[in-house]
Amino acid sequence: MDILNALGKVTSAQDAKKIFTQRMDGVQLDRILKIQNPDILKRIANAIVICNPDTIFINTGSQEDQNFIRTLAMETGEESPLAMKNHTIHFDLPGEQGRIVDRTFYIANPEDHISSLANRMNRENALEDIRSNMIDIMKGKTMMVGFYMRGPVGSPVSNPALEITSSAYVSHSAELLYRNAYTDFDREVTALGHFFTNVHSQGLNRSEDLPSARVFMDRQYQTTYSFKCTYAGNTLLLKKGNHRFAVDKAVYKNQGEELSEHMFITGIRGPEDRVTWFAGAAPSGCGKTTTAMAGNLFVGDDLAQMWIAEDGSIRSVNPEAGIFGIVEDVNQEGDPLLMKVLRKSGYEVIWSNVLIDENNIPQWVGNNEPVPKKGINFQGEWHAGMTDEKGSPVPMSHPNSRCTLRSTCLENYSDEAENPEGVLTRVFTYSGRDADTMPPVWAAQDPDHGVVIGACIVSAATATEVGATGVKRAPWANAPFIPGALGDYMEAQFRFFGNKKIRKQHQPVMAGLNYFLTEKSRGGDSDRLLGEKKDVKVWLAWLERYASNEAGCIKTPIGNLPLYQDLVQLFAQIIDKKYPKDLYDRQFSLYVDNIVQRIALQEAAYAKEAGIPGRLFDILARQKEELLAWKQKKGAVILPDDCH
Repeated sequence: MDILNALGKVTSAQDAKKIFTQRMDGVQLDRILKIQNPDILKRIANAIVICNPDTIFINTGSQEDQNFIRTLAMETGEESPLAMKNHTIHFDLPGEQGRIVDRTFYIANPEDHISSLANRMNRENALEDIRSNMIDIMKGKTMMVGFYMRGPVGSPVSNPALEITSSAYVSHSAELLYRNAYTDFDREVTALGHFFTNVHSQGLNRSEDLPSARVFMDRQYQTTYSFKCTYAGNTLLLKKGNHRFAVDKAVYKNQGEELSEHMFITGIRGPEDRVTWFAGAAPSGCGKTTTAMAGNLFVGDDLAQMWIAEDGSIRSVNPEAGIFGIVEDVNQEGDPLLMKVLRKSGYEVIWSNVLIDENNIPQWVGNNEPVPKKGINFQGEWHAGMTDEKGSPVPMSHPNSRCTLRSTCLENYSDEAENPEGVLTRVFTYSGRDADTMPPVWAAQDPDHGVVIGACIVSAATATEVGATGVKRAPWANAPFIPGALGDYMEAQFRFFGNKKIRKQHQPVMAGLNYFLTEKSRGGDSDRLLGEKKDVKVWLAWLERYASNEAGCIKTPIGNLPLYQDLVQLFAQIIDKKYPKDLYDRQFSLYVDNIVQRIALQEAAYAKEAGIPGRLFDILARQKEELLAWKQKKGAVILPDDCH
């Protein structure tokens, strides 16, 4: 049962066109009738019947249409203008400052395998929930219909998607983050053989409605439904909702040939101006945008579609064309290129959940600028020194405050972002917010070990998920977006990176990154970082040289570590900074007990999952055995010089 069809009851293109004729003015009717694919027409018509908007706007992506959407966002109060030209502010509901994981469900038939890390609801119950909440939900509102490509037009791994919403803020965000492909949509759907459908309405946009807010994903019909919520992670369904469908496609339709990952894509310049392309995974809120911006050539900061090309290389494209980035701790020191956009008039930027000061300028925690005396944030009026009912300080901005902008605004933006053939990707990194265990960078011995690094990401919880606390496993930083069994996804990883089609000169370098080690974890008494955020430029530079066989390494049970003399040179060359030996020793010493405990955590967790490939357990067991043997000979804390 296709819920959209079951509720809308539009079963033919002819019936769809009748509805369009009844509900649209001449301009909009002319626009929709340029779309010929009958399945596209039926899905739009069914959404109209169910949601019952007063007016319908077909967004062609023209400048005039973009202006209409932006103006509508102001008129409805979803956005407000700021002092800087083309900057606007959007506030989400106070209780919806992140993904509503507890109210996000896969629509599942009894026989469907759903990830153990996700929620499921049977199809009949989901039908009733959607019926009771979405019937007439757009009454009195304008429905906006957008036609987007998740990836460059013409790429073999791009995914066409419809965004149907009554929120001008969501539609405005889609225009900044995705490629409006109205004129190419029919042709791309025919060439690729599929498209995703997304239907959303914020309803009355009230806090009291949040308990009944839902995000539903129907994998069988590649359709998402979202209602009574406003945060873009719950409403801009082109993003993580459709990412889940893309993961499904990679795992179950093109296993071993394609991947859909929660990764940045960036280019690092090496000697003689060569460019090595990186893709890297990190959970939301763990520095993925910062790492992407540390590159010389920016393609993307959040998602990546990749495949094995005919020349035996791994190619990557960004399904997005913009940034929906966390701004906490974004500042001139660590993120100078992004700050140029955020502090300059003229660039189109949507801010969310930051503080707006008395001068109508956005402010946020960690921007390293003078703290304003007062302002307005998502909770209402704020002033310096403000405390909550428990006496705790109230920060001026939410930890999940965001900025939305086009990638073309960035000084290091690369035109390769629109290349349908993708960028030839050699290095893949995996990182989390790890305060006490792993070194800043280490390279896997081979692709199988690299897959295990991705499977074993552990990270402190961040503000991107409502109610999340503590330290948790974050496999591939993609676990919240893996619809099926983790074992199936892991097998797809092993098959892809171990694919014999990958030629020797294109073999991937797979590595762990961690720039969240603290002083306290290495003998100090402070929670400050052991090093600086900008040091990531050096870790990436070392991996770039390593991939070209221009850097040595120290072989250890967990992987290969950089040599001190290589890092000293790179710190001087890349960020003009001295790198003392005692800091190197603290950062790259192996704290065996911590690492062994981490391995045991992974073994125990994966042992509870069905269908996990045996290769994972073999590699973890071997690492643990070798580490314990080293501990007997070298001690519980092993200096890099003692690893030789």
